[in-house]
Amino acid sequence: MDKKHLIWLGWVLFLGGLLCAAGLLALAMGPASIPLAKIPALLWGKEPGIEASILREVRLPRLLLGFAVGGALSVSGVILQGMFRNPLVEPYTLGISGGAALGVCLAIVGKLNRWLGIFSLPASGFAGAVLVIYLVYFLSLKKGMIKIQGLLLTGVMISFISSSLIMLFMAISRVEDLHGIIFWTLGSLSETNWTLVGIALSASLLGLLVSYFFCFDLNAFSLGEEEALHLGVNIERDKRILFLLASALTGLSVSFSGIIGFVGLVVPHLVRMLVGPDHRILLVASFLLGAGFLILCDTLARTIITPVELPVGVITGILGGGIFIYVLTRSELISGK
Repeated sequence: MDKKHLIWLGWVLFLGGLLCAAGLLALAMGPASIPLAKIPALLWGKEPGIEASILREVRLPRLLLGFAVGGALSVSGVILQGMFRNPLVEPYTLGISGGAALGVCLAIVGKLNRWLGIFSLPASGFAGAVLVIYLVYFLSLKKGMIKIQGLLLTGVMISFISSSLIMLFMAISRVEDLHGIIFWTLGSLSETNWTLVGIALSASLLGLLVSYFFCFDLNAFSLGEEEALHLGVNIERDKRILFLLASALTGLSVSFSGIIGFVGLVVPHLVRMLVGPDHRILLVASFLLGAGFLILCDTLARTIITPVELPVGVITGILGGGIFIYVLTRSELISGK
């Protein structure tokens, strides 16, 4: 193993350690604090009790959902920034989150939970995301080719339209419906149904695995489409697959947890500064840091003003925005601009 791969292994172990530390904090902290030493016995033991129920039925599913959503949004951000060669592109830029939010608004106002139960909001959110993916894709398709700039501009415009329609529904909704729409659009990891958590976790890990097959192609995209074509990359096929993969990861994340901003924008930036632009390490490292970052933000959201629980999107917005400004400032200082 050469020096570069040893450095990459060190980063993976370091970020994995940070993820484990964030996970332990998430399990231990809350309105009812649980000592770290008791957590293994409570999780894997069979004795009943309030602490065991809190860990198994509330905190562990939240932790796993945060792992899945944070990792998926970060990988999606890496893919889109690599495709567009634009560091300001994030998973929500293409309007996917707006479509999912619009679907959830329709579900809340239309009382779909009477027929679909716990699956009503995730199913409606994913359906809205799929509709936007379809619109953005086919409106950007010209003579069988995807125009990158057209894809971006179409997504931004659909995002504005979706936001306007959401505000329209909020203006005409009843008070109880309005509260549900607002809380969902600010993001939450409060979903504790194990079936939904399992789906999110499986989809997130599968997305990471599939994206890794395109790490060399993403490296080639960073040189420009013409250079990638000369290197033997099937750019049109890859653009379709990568766009659909990033969109599916974003749509699933939004449908399970609501709109959680800045994870897919800030984490790839920070990881690129730490480990470099090679997507062989960038994808894995971003997944680990994104998962740990979202788990930590959710822990803060639950505990910072106990017993009130803040939407996790509030915390990611504050921390993510601050980190992004710091990263941007440091980059400009280093480059001398």
